[in-house]
Amino acid sequence: MSQRIKVLIVDDSAIVRKILSDALAADPGIEVVGTAPDPIVAQEKIERLKPDVLTLDIEMPRMDGLTFLKQLMATRPLPVVMISSLGQASSRAAVEALQYGAVEVIPKPSGPYSVGDLKRDLPYKIRAAAGAKMASPRAVAPVANRLVNVNRTDRAAIIALGASTGGTEALRQVLLQMPKDSPPIVAVQHIPAVFSRAFAERLDNCCEMRVKEAEDGDEIKWGRALIAPGNFHLSIRRQGAGYRAVVAGGTLVCYQRPAVDVLFESVAHEAGKHAIGALLTGMGTDGAKGLLQMKQAGARTIAQDEHSCVVFGMPREAIRLGAAGQILPLHQIAHALLA
Repeated sequence: MSQRIKVLIVDDSAIVRKILSDALAADPGIEVVGTAPDPIVAQEKIERLKPDVLTLDIEMPRMDGLTFLKQLMATRPLPVVMISSLGQASSRAAVEALQYGAVEVIPKPSGPYSVGDLKRDLPYKIRAAAGAKMASPRAVAPVANRLVNVNRTDRAAIIALGASTGGTEALRQVLLQMPKDSPPIVAVQHIPAVFSRAFAERLDNCCEMRVKEAEDGDEIKWGRALIAPGNFHLSIRRQGAGYRAVVAGGTLVCYQRPAVDVLFESVAHEAGKHAIGALLTGMGTDGAKGLLQMKQAGARTIAQDEHSCVVFGMPREAIRLGAAGQILPLHQIAHALLA
C-alpha cells in the first residue's frame, strides 16, 4: 500500500488511546489521524477524517462498541480491530464482534499480555484489517443448509482447517454445515490466547458438532472439532486407529503461534491420504507450505477462492505453490470436505 494507512482510535480511556497511538507511531506505513472517547464523537470523525481502519473498544459510555459496530457495518462498512479487556464478558463480546463484521481482535495490555506484545501485534493487525474486503452486512450472511451425507468408509479420515483474518466467520460458516457425526476436525485460527476459548464455546453453541478448545492429549474423534488454543501450536499424533491432539509451545512459525503450517505438516505426516485440508481467508503465507505437504502425502486439498475471502493472502500463496487441489468459494467448502 503506497499511502499510509489512516487509523482512528476509539476508546474511552485516555491512557489506552495514548498506548495504542504510541504502539502505531513507529510504523512508517501507519498514521493515527485521530482519536475519539466514544462512538458518538467517532461518528463525526469518521466522516471528516475518512480513516482506513478503526480500533474500537468494547465497553464505552453513551454507546457500547458492539452496538456501534453493528450500526457501522449496516451503514458504512469499515475495517475494525476490536480492542478488548481480558474479562470473560468482554472476551465473549469481542468474539461476537468478529461475527458482526470486525476483522481482527486484540487484547488490552494486562497481566501476561504486555505493552511490548501490543507494539508487536497491533501494526500487523492494522495492516491485515486495511487489506480486508468489506461487504454489507457480511456478518449476517446466510449459510448453506447443513449437510447430512457422510462417507463413513474411512474411519481414519480427518479434516484440517486453517484461517486467519476473517477466518472466525469463515470457520463458523463451514462448521455450521457439518452434521453431528462429521469426521473429526482440527483447526487453527490466528486469534489471541484470551479469546480462543470464547471462540470455541461460541461455535459449540451454534453447531451440531461438538466444538472445544483443544487440550493436550484430547482424543480426535468423529463428531468433534478441536480449535487450537491461542499462543499454543496444535498438531496431531497417530494412536492406534485414531489420533490424539498435541498442544505445545514453541517458536513462532510465519510469525504465528498457533501456526497452520505446524498443524498441516503433522496431518501430512500422521494421516497422509486419509486427510483433507482447507486453507481459508487470511493475511500472510501461513499454511501454504503445510497444505503442499498434505497434497504431496496424498491428502485432498482446498483453498478458498479470492471472491469469498476477506483477505486472500494465505490461499493465494497456497495456489501459487500448487498446493490447492481445488479452489472453491466458502459456501462450497463444507460439501467438498465431506464429498
